[in-house]
Amino acid sequence: MKLTAQQIDQLYLFTRQHYVEWYDLQTELVDHLANAIETEWEQNPKLTFDEVLNKEFRKFGVFGFMDVVESRQAALGKKYNRLVFNHFKAFFRVPKILLTIGVTFLLFKILKTSMYNNYIFIAICISYFGFIFFEFYKIKKIRKIQKETSKKKWLFEEIINQYGVSSGAFSVPFYFFIQISSRAERYLLNDYWLFSVSLMLVLFGILNYILFKIIPSKTREYLLETYPEYKLEKL
Repeated sequence: MKLTAQQIDQLYLFTRQHYVEWYDLQTELVDHLANAIETEWEQNPKLTFDEVLNKEFRKFGVFGFMDVVESRQAALGKKYNRLVFNHFKAFFRVPKILLTIGVTFLLFKILKTSMYNNYIFIAICISYFGFIFFEFYKIKKIRKIQKETSKKKWLFEEIINQYGVSSGAFSVPFYFFIQISSRAERYLLNDYWLFSVSLMLVLFGILNYILFKIIPSKTREYLLETYPEYKLEKL
């Protein structure tokens, strides 16, 4: 016995009622439940749809679909991290590595030769954080618009928009900002330390450029690779 279109819709509703928000994950679960229900009906055709559905749902355990959701989030999170890493590696190939080295030495030279090097460093840090907060504000605004207009949510799209990887980029610059602001004269006279700080700022600048500019510009491309059906949804 095959499920009807109405019963398939009921399965989608059932997944939403059990806290699965994302259409792609709903579809995976609906396919699994539909196959399980049809198989069960072959052996026990007298059981009702609701009886078989509840029986199959109990197989997911106490936490229901949560284990499936967490597993899928972890897998797509790793995929997102690989994307970030691959883009980051691209800056260590010609010609981008030459640009990276050039910017690092330029920043090092400015901080070393300027009599206001500590103020310049503080200004760079403030600009750095200003850029991040501005980008987060834009992302939040875009996500609000998408939430109001989009009927379906896609898990990988949400992971891309979260920029969870960037949270780690806050701690190191902030630490340097506090430490060097209070002891600027001691550290900024040391060329090795100054070059390390310059390189760190450039690398974190690259990382956030990837998180906030490159990957968002390729979001549709990555979603089409992950979900072929995404093309039909966004036509």
